[in-house]
Amino acid sequence: MSPPPEKPVRVEPRAEPPADVIAPTPRIDQWMDAYVSGLPIGGGLIAAVRYALLGPGKRMRPLLAWHCCAAAGADPEASLPAATAVEMVHAFSLVHDDLPAMDDDDLRRGRPTLHVHAGEAMAILAGDALLGLAFQVIAERSRSAALATDLTRELARANNAMIAGQVFDTLGSPDLRPLSDLERLELIHRHKTGALIRAACRMGVMAALDLNPGARWDALDQLTEYAEAVGLMFQVVDDILDVTQSEERIGKRANKDAAAGKLTYPTVVGLDRSRSLVEHLRERGMAALASLGPAAEPLRRLCSYLAVRDH
Repeated sequence: MSPPPEKPVRVEPRAEPPADVIAPTPRIDQWMDAYVSGLPIGGGLIAAVRYALLGPGKRMRPLLAWHCCAAAGADPEASLPAATAVEMVHAFSLVHDDLPAMDDDDLRRGRPTLHVHAGEAMAILAGDALLGLAFQVIAERSRSAALATDLTRELARANNAMIAGQVFDTLGSPDLRPLSDLERLELIHRHKTGALIRAACRMGVMAALDLNPGARWDALDQLTEYAEAVGLMFQVVDDILDVTQSEERIGKRANKDAAAGKLTYPTVVGLDRSRSLVEHLRERGMAALASLGPAAEPLRRLCSYLAVRDH
């Protein structure tokens, strides 16, 4: 008797970001590539930096800087130094978070983490270089000294908040003891993930205000509110994906936070309440854009996509 035919494997379609939202990605990658390629740094280090910075990824933070610059009323090309700096800090954080002494991950964005690919010593050094390069690109490529100062201050504060969030998440802190699990979780996420997303949006607006005296000065407050909603929403969705999606879908190890005993929204409030929080934050992000008109449409689309993304 012949074996029964194999049933076809059903592959669920991925939720993909809208085309107009990700349209600037090739330009952002081109700009980052050109900047890094021109650096007078040894080939081994440059290769590691390029692996971390220019590999597969959503480019959400530089896209936020780009679209917030446009929403504030300026040519988004003005945001490219800021967008590059933010992505460099993000890449540095991922490289160091993945190290054996930290989260000890061997998979990131669907491929080996940098310390697996190039060795632990090179990964540490490449992360160090990326953090320095973030401030170097601001100093070298900002349109004015005043803008460079503002961007440096904003990014430094976000970087330090992000690192504090990693300390809260990985090592704990006496600051967390009086808080409930839910309060601790929000504090961790607003620092570890939200701070850099907030900085990306604000830095895009700062670039717009420096370039165009007629830009929307009120956009800084509105897009800060948007960023705070989207930043927390991004991490809540990440927590949901960690327990509902496969490693192949999300491009990194699944169920790792829960296995390590870390606080996540599904473990603290459950999946249903986590999904309700995502919807609340989506509505809050949309409300922050209400007065910014058509120029903010890509940010609206991005907010909607981030609420339903599945990888």
